[in-house]
Amino acid sequence: MKYIKDLTEGSRIQGVYFCKSKISTETKTGKPYDSLVLQDKTGLLDTKIWDPNSLGISEFEAGEFIDVVGDVIIFNNAKQARLTRARRAEENEYDPADYMPASHKNIEEMYEQVLKLVDSIENTYYKELMELFFKDKAFADTFKKASAAKTVHHGFIGGLLEHSLNVAQLCDFSCRQYPILKRDLLISAALLHDIGKLRELSAFPQNDYTDEGQLLGHVVMGAMMVDEKVREIPNFPEGLKADLEHCILAHHGSLEFGSPKKPALIEALALSMADNMDAKIETFAEAIENADSDGWLGFNKFLDSNIRRT
Repeated sequence: MKYIKDLTEGSRIQGVYFCKSKISTETKTGKPYDSLVLQDKTGLLDTKIWDPNSLGISEFEAGEFIDVVGDVIIFNNAKQARLTRARRAEENEYDPADYMPASHKNIEEMYEQVLKLVDSIENTYYKELMELFFKDKAFADTFKKASAAKTVHHGFIGGLLEHSLNVAQLCDFSCRQYPILKRDLLISAALLHDIGKLRELSAFPQNDYTDEGQLLGHVVMGAMMVDEKVREIPNFPEGLKADLEHCILAHHGSLEFGSPKKPALIEALALSMADNMDAKIETFAEAIENADSDGWLGFNKFLDSNIRRT
């Protein structure tokens, strides 16, 4: 098989891929077709089966590994596969490790850097809270494997860890540049800002929205998780809790981007800008990495711009 990132317009797709999602629907004229998302460790691929009742298409479901044959085209400036054959793959036909995207960075080394940031916090209440999260083995094991998104940025194993560490390091730099920022609050908020994604998204290989995630979203769930943990610390000051939860609730920066609150604290503003910077640069980097050509890469809806490789 070819990895998804290596597939180009006009090439043949043939081999086993993970079927991340499958929707059976109809065209405007009532003709049935299947819309799939195929996945390997290099990315996702929008895929169509325009004749699902043909002899070459066997029964399979989302969440299964399937053996496929088809062609690759470009549709709306993005790669798309059109399959003529598809069947459920046998267990001896694939290695699951080939299908789960993962961070290019060393996960254990990144987590050690997180722990160093936790140890650097001076406020005793924030430090105890952070240790309850990040020095708990069960939490650490889950956090290391989690994704930061379904598709947009850091949507891979270790993605939540990589993104959270990047944001915290940007905030640490900001604290050195702008002494007005309260470092203990900002570092704590940076490391915790996306922990709601542990409940919003299911684990790999699905990496899809949970029912709770669809109903509440990771921003609200993250504040709820902090509130739950604070209850374990006697006499935790209400003001410290409110400041931290506000930073989490405001980290998307504006109401239209999913923040229940706009930043009202300078630390919340700094966090929202660091979060946005890391998300946008990673989105751009992933677009470059997955591009089939040099130069202009086309319009990217998440960046709202026609983008080009430097």
